[in-house]
Amino acid sequence: MTRHTALTVLGIETSCDETAASVVRLGEDGRATVLSSIVASQIAEHAPFGGVVPEIAARAHVEVVDAVIRQAMTEAGVDFPGLSGVAATAGPGLVGGVMVGLSAGKAIALSRSIPLIAVNHLEGHAVSARLDADVPYPFLLLLVSGGHCQLLAVEGVGACTRLGSTIDDAAGEAFDKIAKTLGLPYPGGPALEKLAQGGDEARFPLPRALLGRDDCDFSFSGLKTAAARLAETLQHDAEKRDLAASVQAAISRQLTERTARAMRIYAAQHAAPLRFVVAGGVAANAAVRAALQKETEAQHFSFHAPALKYCTDNAAMIALAGAERLAKGLTSGLDAIARPRWPLDEAAAIANPVNSFGRKGAKA
Repeated sequence: MTRHTALTVLGIETSCDETAASVVRLGEDGRATVLSSIVASQIAEHAPFGGVVPEIAARAHVEVVDAVIRQAMTEAGVDFPGLSGVAATAGPGLVGGVMVGLSAGKAIALSRSIPLIAVNHLEGHAVSARLDADVPYPFLLLLVSGGHCQLLAVEGVGACTRLGSTIDDAAGEAFDKIAKTLGLPYPGGPALEKLAQGGDEARFPLPRALLGRDDCDFSFSGLKTAAARLAETLQHDAEKRDLAASVQAAISRQLTERTARAMRIYAAQHAAPLRFVVAGGVAANAAVRAALQKETEAQHFSFHAPALKYCTDNAAMIALAGAERLAKGLTSGLDAIARPRWPLDEAAAIANPVNSFGRKGAKA
């Protein structure tokens, strides 16, 4: 449909360990205004276990989702009759948590007679840089987080082509698991980044994956195992600091190398201006950002990343993805299902799966 007026959309995100709600207004010019963004973290609940426990996460979402939605609406100064639609994450993620947010979205859509937009969580990350900056389509995207690591050519709303993906672990998972073996608190990624400050990144040589391949896929399992074994042998804080710096450098290097390959492929298929977006929780890592920005300049791309508050899971990105879909008339029925896995490029996932049969692989 053709949009003549602004759209105001409530977004709900419950795919992992944050219960989030946000109200975003999409203007006639296609620019977004975040009216509210509320995130209730579950770090305290999961910290004793060193990672996210799905059953605890789902229960925590149930307990607070109504209050978080109410707070987002109040802060935005919007009541339900003022909404154009409600967008909720429908996957991928921990399915128990996804069901909580999606059910809340369905209830609001049904009771208020407004459209429901079931949003792919990864599409939310894809548009997150557009929340507070003018980043037109198309662009090359590196989506890198605790559960996802992939390179995509994003041509427009819902139009993504996969260029590369992890064949085992995601970069954020590697950060978290190595941090745990170093005895760092949960969440491990930010703790490892802090520990790495002042460390010697050349102290520990770590394996480099898939060097014999010329594709854009990632692999972090070998790095994770090697670093974990080293961590078990270290006695002094200085050694741990050097290992943290070495891990951070190794992950940054692999992300940059694969991104450079994808940039060359993308540039051969697209006219200038060439845009690069990095999104997801790992995009908040300063060393990763710096390495990618340097490569971006060398490849003559413009560099874009969300504000730090929009790198990790949030509902503003879900609201914006929903609003952009609603503007095109793309809505969902109340029979929309919660999906633990949901690739952005489904055709590529079916034709060329990156994980072998019998393995669940990455969430994407």
